[in-house]
Amino acid sequence: MSGRGLDNCFRMFGLLVIGTIICFLIIPIVVTVVMAFDARAYLGPLPPPALSFRWFEQFFSDDYFLRGLGTSVQLAVLSVTLSLCVGVATAIAVDRASFRGKEALISLFLSPLIVPPVVTGFALLLFLSQMGVIDGFARLLCGHIIITVPYTIRATLAGLSGIDRSLTEAALILGATERGAFWDVTFPLARTGIISGGVFAFAVSMDDVAVSIMLTDARTYTLPVALISSMRANFDLSIAAASVMLMLVTLTLILILERFVGLNRVIGQGVYR
Repeated sequence: MSGRGLDNCFRMFGLLVIGTIICFLIIPIVVTVVMAFDARAYLGPLPPPALSFRWFEQFFSDDYFLRGLGTSVQLAVLSVTLSLCVGVATAIAVDRASFRGKEALISLFLSPLIVPPVVTGFALLLFLSQMGVIDGFARLLCGHIIITVPYTIRATLAGLSGIDRSLTEAALILGATERGAFWDVTFPLARTGIISGGVFAFAVSMDDVAVSIMLTDARTYTLPVALISSMRANFDLSIAAASVMLMLVTLTLILILERFVGLNRVIGQGVYR
């Protein structure tokens, strides 16, 4: 076989592998979406004979799911707000400082990304129990802050790394205060990284299961935990409807990133300007 023939074979094999991976990722999502609109009152073979919004209506009429959804939204908003405050302040302090062990400190801040979430959740449960924190929402908030702060720190550090320090120095020379130079120069240039960190933190908070399931109580639980509990107790297609809505939330966040930041910057370059 000639070299050209070998190249064509490798190209076809590569396309086959890529197509298989895409199908592996897309088909479960398509099946979930179709099941969410299934008009039948039971789980039957695909395709469904008719489509309906009955499972979405059932989801919004179920107090158990609605309470979990409300808790998830509150946790996401609060945890992202606090994580941005902590993450941005930490990133700025670390970026401006110069000391031995700086990289090790950054790695410590990012360690929740490496530690298995189940371990984080169990460790938090033991620690908060020893501290006497028994309120479910407070425990969940602590857990969600811990798992979202690394995203805000990392994204803000990436944004700050693309800023020429001479710009801030020029503002100071022209009479700006440290605070004025930050808000007028540094913050606008780093805002894409800050926005990216907030969006990723919100998505992680809304979708988290492993940490949340360790910290819930009988009255305070998130939507993903409610979905898992419902699957174990009484499986119906309202779970598929809830999954579609979570996918829509994720898609919305992706569109926000594309609109304000650009996915090429987030995924490709790794540096925000």
